Amino acid sequence: MPPPAPIPADQGKPTPGANGPSRTPATPSTPGTPRTPRTRGDACPGALRLHRADDGLLARLRLPGGILTDRQVSALATAAERYGDGHLTLTSRGNAELRGIGDACGGGLAELLRHTALLPSERHERIRNIVASPLAGLDGRGHGSLLPWLRELDALLCGEDWTAALSGRFLFVLDDGRGDVQGLGGDVTLLARGEHAVVRAGADALHVAADDAPRAALEAARAFLAAASAAGTGAWRVRELPPGHPVDLAAALAAAGIPATPAPDLAPGTPATPAPDLATGTPATTGPAPAPGILAGPGGTYAVLVAPVLGRLTGAQLRALPGPSGEIRATPWRGFVVPGFDERGAREKLRELGGAGFITAPDSPWAGVGACTGRPGCAKALADVRRDALPGTGGLPVHWSGCERRCGHPHGEWVDVTATSDGSYTVVVRGGAGERQVPVLPGELAEAVGAARDGGPPDPDRTGRTHQTPPDPDRTDRTGRTHHTPPDPDRADRTDRTDRTHHTPAAQAAGSGTGTPTR
Repeated sequence: MPPPAPIPADQGKPTPGANGPSRTPATPSTPGTPRTPRTRGDACPGALRLHRADDGLLARLRLPGGILTDRQVSALATAAERYGDGHLTLTSRGNAELRGIGDACGGGLAELLRHTALLPSERHERIRNIVASPLAGLDGRGHGSLLPWLRELDALLCGEDWTAALSGRFLFVLDDGRGDVQGLGGDVTLLARGEHAVVRAGADALHVAADDAPRAALEAARAFLAAASAAGTGAWRVRELPPGHPVDLAAALAAAGIPATPAPDLAPGTPATPAPDLATGTPATTGPAPAPGILAGPGGTYAVLVAPVLGRLTGAQLRALPGPSGEIRATPWRGFVVPGFDERGAREKLRELGGAGFITAPDSPWAGVGACTGRPGCAKALADVRRDALPGTGGLPVHWSGCERRCGHPHGEWVDVTATSDGSYTVVVRGGAGERQVPVLPGELAEAVGAARDGGPPDPDRTGRTHQTPPDPDRTDRTGRTHHTPPDPDRADRTDRTDRTHHTPAAQAAGSGTGTPTR
């Protein structure tokens, strides 16, 4: 790892613009579709380049592969409490955000992150966007640990001057072969295949030796920058390249001396065949998002999987996470994996984290429910979506968005609940065979969302939801919906003014799971 680069002149200072990170007008996201040329640089926030939002400054911290040591987790808790609003928010890339940072706090935050190895290179901190299969090496599925790839790729990115030209949005994806993260929109994707790997970028997919995979990913990024420069459109992502300017992956690998052969069966858009369970030899059946609970691995080892409600947690919750292995993994589904337990220890840890307010079972009413920042933190939002978000049970993931940007929405098939300018919400199922609009009748938003998640028409008798309390005129928002406040660890023992008890996170967020290990 190279020594830290000189501290940027804008360290700890906000980026321009009070209404969110600088954005160009929305353009189609279909690969190969012509893009409107960008007229300004990438203002994606980082740990050093802070963004001014309506609730204060915002820092986005890159956590390659979501891997954190116990010391780093403690540092994040301290950062949230000392410099931010006391909370940390997980992103859909397994990164972290701190909000509500004071104007004079940027330097102190940067110094804290440096001392805990969260800023190995100041110059490269915004481009360390690496998502990795969070269960790799833990459950006997896939092709083993991705840590060697992860560490080498991160070191390569931080060790080259030219990589600093990548956008803060450019994404590397490392999949251990189970296919859980390959569909998360990576610009460069590595798929493990035993002694070999598949590297994808744009329309190309090539086989390389597993030992060459990190270097191949680096060269794919170099090829993207060359294509973007030739196009002259200021593209930040591979999918933004215009026709006639593809990523020439084969030429890039050849120039770097990396042997490669075509892998047409694994081109982008082609699902990977799941790697086998190493214990049984049968294809792995793990779904895209690991379910909260206890996960059994080989050799009598266990991991605990939990998630914070709406992806947001307090400093106290962060400090409750560490386990015996000294490592925690943040997932791109806004959850955590805590490995290194025996079965008894895993059950005890799951109960402890349930009491701390985490989602600990797949039948939790908050499992699969996400939301953007919304009001009052984001000036573009049309509603306080975190206040309005409703719990539910099962089915598709649902994401509540304050505006049509839909920041942080899931990949794959999901339910889109978006605020509108007339004070209502639309409910649409997206990402499947085709979009499906779900009608929302007055006062029946919960039924519409439940029906969308379950795949059927709105029917209050089939949703199984308990949130049917008649609206209290003193507690309704501008849409006429009752405020169903999500569990808040700071308010767990209080009741609101309608005499409805605020469900403690231990009871409502944790769900009714028994902690039976999943295999």
